Amino acid sequence: MSTPDAKNRKIIEGRPALIVIDILAGAFINQDKRAIAHMPDYVERMALSRKLIDKARERDIPVIFIQEVHRPDGIDFGRELDGDEDRHCIEGHPHTEIAAEQLGYREDDYLIKKRRYSAFYGTDLEILLRGLDVDTLLLCGGLTDVCVHYTFVDGHQGDYFCRVAEDCVAGSSYRAHEGALEAMEYLQRGTRRSLDSMLSAMDSHIKPERRV
Repeated sequence: MSTPDAKNRKIIEGRPALIVIDILAGAFINQDKRAIAHMPDYVERMALSRKLIDKARERDIPVIFIQEVHRPDGIDFGRELDGDEDRHCIEGHPHTEIAAEQLGYREDDYLIKKRRYSAFYGTDLEILLRGLDVDTLLLCGGLTDVCVHYTFVDGHQGDYFCRVAEDCVAGSSYRAHEGALEAMEYLQRGTRRSLDSMLSAMDSHIKPERRV
């Protein structure tokens, strides 16, 4: 049975953080063959995330960058290569670095490195979110059907309000992208939000007092 007031939830409940998932330099570099399939307008959607980042900085909303990395010897891939993906996000490779120029990344930004799809799995993201007193996760990045989806699910199970800027995420295909958004919306009504509506919510956000 759904929560009675779920339909009336605001985009931002309490204190938000912007979670920028795996927008890496390689996305903006022409490659003959990619290790992971991308829907056609992937790059354009990733670039739109800069609007969210700039607005978050303007409104003093924490920005947390997520970076998937794997050791060069591949020891930490686990079952990740059992599906359609080839070796990717190798630690130390220029393509694996955060797309700093396109996103306006700063050296003092929060950065979480992960070895699995979810930004929560085996990382200190939960500790950081608790320290920042966060209630709402605003998600952007890629892939909608992989790292965004699994990060969303863990955030949902951790009782965070989760919102996805559907203009600023992209999947391995349009079908997978749409299916993942539908699956996330099933778990939390009001998850899917347009870029403009999220920018508007951030613009009008008034930071509440920290809980003691």
